Amino acid sequence: MIILEAFLFSLVQGLPNSSLYLGARILTGMADLFGGVVLLIIGILIIVLLVAAAIVLLPAILVAVLIWFLTGSFFYAGIAFLAVALISLVAMAD
Repeated sequence: MIILEAFLFSLVQGLPNSSLYLGARILTGMADLFGGVVLLIIGILIIVLLVAAAIVLLPAILVAVLIWFLTGSFFYAGIAFLAVALISLVAMAD
């Protein structure tokens, strides 16, 4: 009985290295590749959206920085940023 158990245990230990599991390794590799490509596309889209938002809000950022340098007040800079950003968004919507 011990010899049979040892033989069966050696078969079980050798199965992952055999060609029987080649299909599972191929599918796992394809899933990893597909997941990597999907994450790469999502990352590129996020970067593009952030750059586009920065370009759209660039005038508002510049005005807010100018107001902050002139007055030293974050409150006035925030109001200027919101006003110019709102004007930019309304102008882009038309």
